[in-house]
Amino acid sequence: MITGGITPNREATVRLTIFSSGGQQQQIEAMVDTGFNLFLTLPSSLIAALGLPFAVPAKATLADGSIVDLDCYWVTLLWQGQPRRIVALAADSSPLIGMSLLYGSRVTLDVVDGGPVTIEPLP
Repeated sequence: MITGGITPNREATVRLTIFSSGGQQQQIEAMVDTGFNLFLTLPSSLIAALGLPFAVPAKATLADGSIVDLDCYWVTLLWQGQPRRIVALAADSSPLIGMSLLYGSRVTLDVVDGGPVTIEPLP
């Protein structure tokens, strides 16, 4: 089970462990974004610091409908206690967890300040 909380800004956040290209662990706080249908976004500065390998270029449609070119990088993270290799989009924002990463999970939110956020695998 992955846990987190609701921030005073009404964001559902959880802590994730990701790995550098050399295998070193790094903890990040990521926001659950049900409007994002891919896996994960990471700041470009973090991608560079971790030395993540380039995967592919991609086009992404933002919430305002605009289309932008973004680069994708391979990253390994701990997901439900297991290493999982996924593609993360480089975006100059806080890390976002998208619906493709959440697929196969139950997400529970108590939407009050400090309320719990849980992500668990579906039975």
